[in-house]
Amino acid sequence: MEPAAQASNASTPPDIGEGWYAELADAFAAPTFAALRSFLVAEREQHPVYPRGRDIFNAFKLTPFHEVKVVLLGQDPYHGPGQAHGLCFSVPAGTPPPPSLQNMFQELHRDLGIPRPTSGDLSPWARQGVLLLNATLTVRAHQAGSHQGRGWEPFTDQAIRQLSAHHSGLIFLLWGRHAQQKKGLIDADRHYILKAAHPSPLSAHRGFIGCGHFKQVNELLLAQGKTPIDWTLP
Repeated sequence: MEPAAQASNASTPPDIGEGWYAELADAFAAPTFAALRSFLVAEREQHPVYPRGRDIFNAFKLTPFHEVKVVLLGQDPYHGPGQAHGLCFSVPAGTPPPPSLQNMFQELHRDLGIPRPTSGDLSPWARQGVLLLNATLTVRAHQAGSHQGRGWEPFTDQAIRQLSAHHSGLIFLLWGRHAQQKKGLIDADRHYILKAAHPSPLSAHRGFIGCGHFKQVNELLLAQGKTPIDWTLP
């Protein structure tokens, strides 16, 4: 059964990761989520949809609510076969990194001297407290943005609000205009907000390359007495 479909059974809370359901129960119960479930059922009958149902909530599963230290906001999943697996910007091991991810690795090397990874799987970051959250958690194959406005945004917006309300000192990475539109959901008096251009080839050299966010994140974590992120990947 798809995770979205599981949510329709109130007696069986969906498995979306430690601590998350309590924060998002109202979002699951909202009419917008019921409409989203119906849309996804109909969509999957006619088109390939990414990621697989069991991977939709991977960002939450790999980063428990109370262990979040950094929030990286993306837009929607990759729409090519075998690319999306529930973490923004990430692809499964063995899948070639898309251009935006290649630019992230370029900045990682420039900023910290870390060799460019051979794997585009960012799960090691997620397991250290980096929530890799897309605003929209599914997409129709080969059609970027095709599931925007269908009900995911109220759900992921609620996740951001709950993080803002129940944590302090989180570091939000807002890369690109779409992510920066979420700034209003974040209490800037309680958290750090780092903004830059999107790492896509169209904008990476207009403010992403050179932003220094990887180093800044660790400096901010250390200043709070928190363990820095080991950005190294295989």
